[in-house]
Order: sequence, then C-alpha cells, then structure tokens
Amino acid sequence: MATADVRSDRGRAQPPAGALGDQAARRAHIERRARLVDQIRSATAPPRLDKEISNLFRERERVAAARIDTRAFRHVLAVDPQGGTVEVEGMCPYGELVDATLPHGVVPAVVPELKGITIGGALAGVGIESSSFRFGLVHETILEFDVVTGSGEVVTARPEGEHAELFFGFPNSYGTLGYAVRILAKTVPVKPYVRLEHRKFRDPDAFYAALEAACADASADFVEGEIFARDLMVVSIGRFVDTAPYTSDYTFEKIYYKSILERDEDFLTVRDYIWRWDTDWFWCSKNLGMEIPLLRRIMGKERLNSMTYTRIMRAFARSGLGRIYDLLGYRSESVIQDVVVPFARAPEFLAWFHDTIGILPIWNCPVRALRPEGFSLFRLEPGRLYVNFGFWQPVRRREAKPDGWYNRQIEKKVAELGGVKSLYSDSYYPPDEFWQRYDAQAYDRLKRRYDPERRLRDLYEKCVLKL
Repeated sequence: MATADVRSDRGRAQPPAGALGDQAARRAHIERRARLVDQIRSATAPPRLDKEISNLFRERERVAAARIDTRAFRHVLAVDPQGGTVEVEGMCPYGELVDATLPHGVVPAVVPELKGITIGGALAGVGIESSSFRFGLVHETILEFDVVTGSGEVVTARPEGEHAELFFGFPNSYGTLGYAVRILAKTVPVKPYVRLEHRKFRDPDAFYAALEAACADASADFVEGEIFARDLMVVSIGRFVDTAPYTSDYTFEKIYYKSILERDEDFLTVRDYIWRWDTDWFWCSKNLGMEIPLLRRIMGKERLNSMTYTRIMRAFARSGLGRIYDLLGYRSESVIQDVVVPFARAPEFLAWFHDTIGILPIWNCPVRALRPEGFSLFRLEPGRLYVNFGFWQPVRRREAKPDGWYNRQIEKKVAELGGVKSLYSDSYYPPDEFWQRYDAQAYDRLKRRYDPERRLRDLYEKCVLKL
C-alpha cells in the first residue's frame, strides 16, 4: 500500500527509530528498565514520575515525593507492519510514534489528537480519536504491556493469564497501580491522503442521526462532530484515498476548525490529518491570542502546537494572572473535561449543557467498546455506541457559585445519563460516589496485589484530592 511522505515539524524526513526489531534497542530498553526498578525500590518517599510535559489538567498539592525519571522511555522498539503491531516504550509521545510507523505504511489504530500525549499516558488514562467508533478507546487497541509496580516488580499484563485483571484494570488508573514501560499496540494500514467531508446541520436530532449513520458506513475511516452553536453542527467524515487533487495546510497560517465551516470537502496528507487539531489545540489557542495572524507569525510555525500552549497555560496558572477576572467582578471556573454518554442520550446531554454550562465549541467523538470483558475503571457496555463530549474553556459569570460548581453539575448529569468521565482533569466527587462509579472492589484488589505497601497514591487521592 502506498505510503505518505513523512516529515518532522522542521521538514526533515524522520527515520523509523528502532524499527523492525532492532535487538540493540531491546537490550537498551532492558537496561533502562533495570535502572528504573532500582530507582523505585530505593526511593525513600512515594515515587512520582518526572517527565517533560503532562497532559493532565489538574494542579496537585506539593508533597514529599521521590522523583522517578522516566524521560528516557520514549523509544520505538519494533514496527511489524505485516503483523499489524508496534512495540514501544511508555513515555514515547504519539508525535514520535507516528513518525516511526508511517514510513512502514501503518499508524497506531487510535492516535489521540495531540502530539505530546504519550502512549503510556493514553493507556493509563483514556485516549480517544475519530477512529474510535471502529477501534474503541486507546486501551482497546493494546495487546499487552509491561508494568513497573509501586514495589518495583515488573509484570506483563495480557488479556488472559496471571495478570489479566491488571490488563483490564489499568486504563483510567493514572499511575496509581504502576507505570507502563513497554507496550505492544495494534496498527492499521494507511493511504497517503484523507478525503474529508463536512456536513452541516441546524437541528441536533438530524446531526446525531447523521453521526450515527456515518459510524455504520463501512467506507468511513474517521468520524467526528463539531458543535459551534445551538443551531450549527457539523459531521466530519474522513476516508483514506490514494490520490488528492490538492492538499490543505493547517500547520501555520490557516486554522483547521475554521475550515470546517468554510468547506464541504477537503484533502489532507495522512500525517496532517492525524495532527489536524494539534496546531491550535483544537480551538483553545484563541485563549492565548494565537488566532491573531501577526502573533502566529511571531510565534512561528514550529511553536504552534499543543505542547507550547500547555507550557504557557501552566505558567499563566502559576503566575496568578487569572485572578484579574475576580477584580473585574467575574467568577471564573476552568471546565476542561471529556465525558462519554450513551449515544441515545447525547441530544439530552447537549440541550442540558447549552442551558447550564454554555461552552462552545464542543467536540463530539463517537466510540464503541469492543471487549466483552470490559475495563473495570472505565466501564462501557460492549458493542454499544457512545459519544464523547470534549469541552475545554473557562466559564466566567458574575453570579457567585461554590468552587467546582459547574464541573460538579457535569459529573451529576453524566452519571444520570449512564455515562462516565475520564479523570485527566479536575474531579469533585465525594468519596462514596467516586468509588461507586470507579469500582472500588476491583481497584482495591489491584491495589493490594500490585501496590501492597501503598507507595503510590490511590485513585481518589490523586484525581480528586490532587495529592
């Protein structure tokens, strides 16, 4: 199958690091793993990852911890296009992983939208993309993985065998059961280009009917929706193609999400499709003024990406400049969430969201759970179609509300509709409700077995108490 030309952000062709099972790469991995085990076993305080960037959007209390350096675990160990797999270290960002697999005509079956997300983070969290209606969440595409536990033991988790419960309990555990250092993931073949079709709708029921029909279309490779107003929604469908009459470039001056409203059809290289949202962090770059043409040119193409914006956002939060809105009489609450609700309840959730929260735009990504066993910390009914709602803006209003009020309303509504939310951002559940939603019994069994000394935080401490 033809393969797209693959280039780095600087335009240089990227070699497939560690491709085709380089034995030297495997030996180096084993050596790195041994050093990591020594770090964890010798730590005199609770271990915590030391990494370059995080896609978790919840600030944590500063507590005594042993910093465990895992930044070296970013190598692609083997690409097997015939077998449809890639073997990779857990801290490898998807930007580098895609650069390694594309020269072989394949990509991971589900590639989250932002280059800086690591495959280990997407496994321990919840990773989703516009191919998830067909392949499920990232963890559905993982075949096996090695975990270094809180006690420094290394185990291999597979869907069957001794550590099967860890395999099905690791997603949405966020490093509280250990760290994935080696992952074997599914890949799928690609063609050089993606043809995009953008269908506009004024009525939510028609929009969701079209989104559901697109998921049933065997010719569709990618399906997602974008909600710009109560009466303006778009279903975007992508299909691999061998040739393209032109290709659009949304990596610098043009902005992808605006093109959705301007065009009914578009063509992108497969690589540019994969990273279509990264240049503007979906639409969140506008909060930093990065939609202003002059500022885009000053920033430069190489720095227009989600990793840059994340660093700026964190520096802004640390500076306390956000308090300026308090002086202007506004109460500001960050509402950065991804929640999954059953597809049939999506119109109801959307109407409630417009009335109660009011953030726009909203990303809709259909997803279907595939494994009949289910995943204990992120339970979806196998075979059932769900839709992910992604919204990432502050709510600023003059009326006074308790801290976390809007986020808490979202948690309640998602639970009422039979949905579930990932835990990468702020959570406000009381303990009883949290453990009801995230399977206290299954988690306790895993904690007793893989972190019996409780050297790692538990899930509630980390995701709600932010310890």
